[in-house]
Amino acid sequence: MKAIPVIRLGTRRSPLAMAQAHETRARLCAAHGWDESAVELVPVVAGGDKVQDRPLADVGGKALWTRELDAWLDEGRIDAAVHSLKDVETIRPEWITLAAILPRADRRDVLLGASSLRSIPQGATLGTSAPRRAAQMKNLRPDIETVLFRGNVATRMAKLQAGEADVTLLAAAGLERLGQESVGTPLPLETWLPAPSQGAIGIECRTQDSVIRRHLDALDDAPTRREVAAERALLEALGGSCHSPVGVLVENADEGLHMRAALFSADGAERVDGSIDLTPGDGEAIRAFAADLLARATPGITPLFTGAS
Repeated sequence: MKAIPVIRLGTRRSPLAMAQAHETRARLCAAHGWDESAVELVPVVAGGDKVQDRPLADVGGKALWTRELDAWLDEGRIDAAVHSLKDVETIRPEWITLAAILPRADRRDVLLGASSLRSIPQGATLGTSAPRRAAQMKNLRPDIETVLFRGNVATRMAKLQAGEADVTLLAAAGLERLGQESVGTPLPLETWLPAPSQGAIGIECRTQDSVIRRHLDALDDAPTRREVAAERALLEALGGSCHSPVGVLVENADEGLHMRAALFSADGAERVDGSIDLTPGDGEAIRAFAADLLARATPGITPLFTGAS
């Protein structure tokens, strides 16, 4: 007779999402002394995986990664959902709780197709669907053109190999989780900022499900939660969306946090930067920092952030 699982984990069906779900299951079993059969993985094909020919921002934004799993959670078909946090909307329904965040992996982007930004040939094409990556690249290399790249890691690497673009960018954390950490050239955080929450895996559950929340609490990594909470709070204060080219990095420093951020125009020609030291949970300081960035933003930047006045 098949054992009844203690917890059913929902996940997207892509190879990277499944790798993240397997990591979550392994951590849950290690934390509670469970056999692997105690955690059932329940895959779903997300809307974002079905639409590959248009930018995500044009067809529903980040909700395309969460909508199906949210519905299954609401219906009780799963007990929790595993997400790449950078793909999760900043404002979530009150009935959903971000119960655990795993220790953060490599935050960097990785360049494929060239050994450095400087070595990319003049007039080359960058394959990406991310406004941040496109704008940040064009800010540093105005000569580079962008073409749409959608799909999972393997699909984008295959498109690059087929010559559909000269270079592309992938998250180092995703490559690492797929066992491909030797691929490409990681870009230094000092000069290339990642997306908010990049490298972090989050597990959500129903807010009122106290039993599942207790199980997941054992996985929560406090340093990562501090960083991610501050990054997501900045994105919310900026009024950022899938259309917003913004890079941000928060790092634990001594007793507090150090935050760096940059906002771009869509074509990368305009950029505003800032940094701040803050204490964890200081939402007022983050909102003031966002207001300062928006006050200094140029006309090409402000329309991309709905928090701009």
